[in-house]
Amino acid sequence: MIFILLLLLFLTCCVSGTFVVNVTQTSYQAEENQNITLEWTFSTRRDTSLRSISIVCEMFTAIRISVLFHLQGGIESPESQDPEFAGRIQWDKDVLTEGRLTLHVSRVRTSDSGFYVCDILVRPDGTNSRRCWLNVTAAAEPTPLTQTVKPHQKIQGIIMLYIGLGISAVALLALVVSLSCLS
Repeated sequence: MIFILLLLLFLTCCVSGTFVVNVTQTSYQAEENQNITLEWTFSTRRDTSLRSISIVCEMFTAIRISVLFHLQGGIESPESQDPEFAGRIQWDKDVLTEGRLTLHVSRVRTSDSGFYVCDILVRPDGTNSRRCWLNVTAAAEPTPLTQTVKPHQKIQGIIMLYIGLGISAVALLALVVSLSCLS
């Protein structure tokens, strides 16, 4: 009887919770028009084939849910992808069977901000999911060009100021002398 209980306990631990999905970062920060790579890792066996892997990655915001990547039995399904992500998502097929899902999102937009959840199913190992947050900020406004003054221009300006002051002083002196002669 004890043997059966121990066997059930051991099998329960082996069957449940052996398939693990993780994110390499829980939060990403990007600026508009940049490219970013989101990455998930999951447990696999050495003999895992691409055909045994199915993945659905979605973006969740307060106002919508968008499918950005869908892989069914190792075959990508671009028809289920939200048009907002069309042509902007690339994935690394080579590392998928090693337990890494890397999604390269190009030309990110502020509307790409949200939670990204990937549900990963590997047959017969199991299914699991994890989420990460992407925050995309608006691109910084370019700073206006300011006129730069070269050092020799500063010196020329100072010389012109002194010449102007000198001429003004001479003119004032001439005016004072001429007024004193008249009186």
